This record gives sequence, structure tokens and C-alpha cells, in this order.
Amino acid sequence: MSSSLGKNDFISCCGSTKFAEEMVADGPFATYDEAVVAANNIWFNKVDVHGWLEAFTAHPQIGQNPSSTAHKSSTSAQWSKGEQSTALATATDSSLQELYEWNSLYKRKFGFVFLICASGRSTPEILSELKRRFSNRPIIEFENAAQEQMKITELRLQKLFSNIEVSASTEAQSTANDVTKAEEGRMNILGGHLTAPPVTTRTRPPITTHILDVARGCPAAGIEVQLEMYSVKQPSPVFGDLDKDKWILQGSSTTDKDGRSGQLMKIVNDLSPGVYRISFNTGKYNPNGFFPFVSIVFEVKESQTMEHFHVPLLLSPFSFSTYRGS
Repeated sequence: MSSSLGKNDFISCCGSTKFAEEMVADGPFATYDEAVVAANNIWFNKVDVHGWLEAFTAHPQIGQNPSSTAHKSSTSAQWSKGEQSTALATATDSSLQELYEWNSLYKRKFGFVFLICASGRSTPEILSELKRRFSNRPIIEFENAAQEQMKITELRLQKLFSNIEVSASTEAQSTANDVTKAEEGRMNILGGHLTAPPVTTRTRPPITTHILDVARGCPAAGIEVQLEMYSVKQPSPVFGDLDKDKWILQGSSTTDKDGRSGQLMKIVNDLSPGVYRISFNTGKYNPNGFFPFVSIVFEVKESQTMEHFHVPLLLSPFSFSTYRGS
């Protein structure tokens, strides 16, 4: 159990104070897997943009000695040094200089350090990824950094829970050896008559969205959103098909202060394959804009039913863009 873990332990995993407080409130966690489920839900659904930036700031630049950076905990500094060990071992004086220069360019453009889960990555790999992501728009890169932070958090949670899980496993094995054969037989008989309810491993609906107002540089709050599914399996909808009767409403919501919509569908493990349409009432949000509403149509294939589909909208008065997030 994680009853002995407190706020400072979770701060070592992620530098957001809000994240650490929510993890303590949601705990204790019996296993690493339980903690990871909670961490993902808290990071992506409860921590706001200020919390994200607070966590980003807790990291040193890649290639920089972590001890020279103001870490929130000594454990975090130690873990950071270990995570960068491969990068430092494969670096040369020239590649470190190049990494330093690109890190500086990145921070000037985006306002925060280049964030990547560096564990096991060489300096050439990291440099290549930094250069590739440098061309991104700031809002897209902000999301990328949040995804990388979650990878780092999961890695550090694993370190945090390793000793706890070993202890729990030993205790469980000892208890199992004390169970009599008669009790085992009784449980087997009962087990044959009982069916466990399905376990939902997701912590959020399989389709989510958020809206960012790129003109104002902030989340877009108060926009109505609705999610629909195309009801006809074959054929799939084609360009120009406006038959409203073929679309079934899955759910609707309004974006909050962080630009995130509420729940647009049930939390289920297996997402039904098919064609979905997510629509945004942009005209009500900006009556002087070019788009009275925006609809995005996408397909979930049979092989993707266990995946998560995050469909953000990057909006300005006269343009919009989207991409598939995770």
C-alpha cells in the first residue's frame, strides 16, 4: 500500500503542486498500476496550464547538470541525473554545445525548457527530436511537453513503488501459503457460480477534446460541443452527404475555463468502431468570426477500439486546425 507516500514523494515524480496534492487525496494506491491510472487522470483532467508550467520548470535542460538546477526535491535531482545518463555518456563537447544552443532557441520560442523522457536516449537522438519539434506551433508543442511529462512521471512512479510492490508481493505469497486446501476448494466452488463484473480500466472517455483560442493565446471557455456517431455501417459517409438522420448523438457539453469539454460519452473499455463527428459552436463564441460552427469527422477502425482519441481544436477568427492527440 502507498499509505506512507506523501506530497513530497509525488512532487519528486512531477513538479506540479496540484498534481501532488491530488495524488495524496486519491490515495493510498495498492500498486503502481493503480497510481498510474490516477496520475493520468489528474494530470490531464485536473491540473491546469499553470500546473503544467510549474512541472516543466522543475526540469533542467537536457545536457545540463541537474544539481545546478533548483529542484523541488533531492530525489527528483537524483532521478533526473540517472535519466540523462545515456545522453551524457554519448555526448561530445561539440554535441553538448549544439544541444545547449538548440535548448536556448527552444526556450526563447516556447517559453519553457525542451521536455523529453530522456531515459535510454542518446544525445544524437535527443538533438534530432528537439530539431523536429522546434518547427511546431506553440500550442501543439505545449501538448507534446505535457505528454512527455506524463512519461517521466510514470517512470518515476515505477521507481517509487518498486520497493513497496516487492514487499506487498512477499506478504501476499506468505498469506497464500497459509490458506488450507478446504478453503481453496470452497473458493473454487463459489468461483464457478460467480461472475466478476467487467472492470473499466479507462479513467476518461475514449474520445475527448479541448479548444485553444490561438488569437488570444488562452483556452476557449464556454463553447458548446457535441459528439455524434454515424449509424450506418456500410457505406461510410461521403463528402456531400448531409443526411442528419444517419447521425446519432453520443453526448454534448460546454468547455470549461481550461478549454476542456465535459464528458461527451460513457467511459468504456472498448470504443465502438465507426465514423464519428465532433462539432463546435464557434459562432456563438465569436459572432464576428468566419465559422458559424466547425465539425470534424474521423474514423475509429476495428484495430483502434482500445485507443484514446483526443481531438483538440486550435481556433482563431478566420482559421482553425486540429490533429489527433492521445
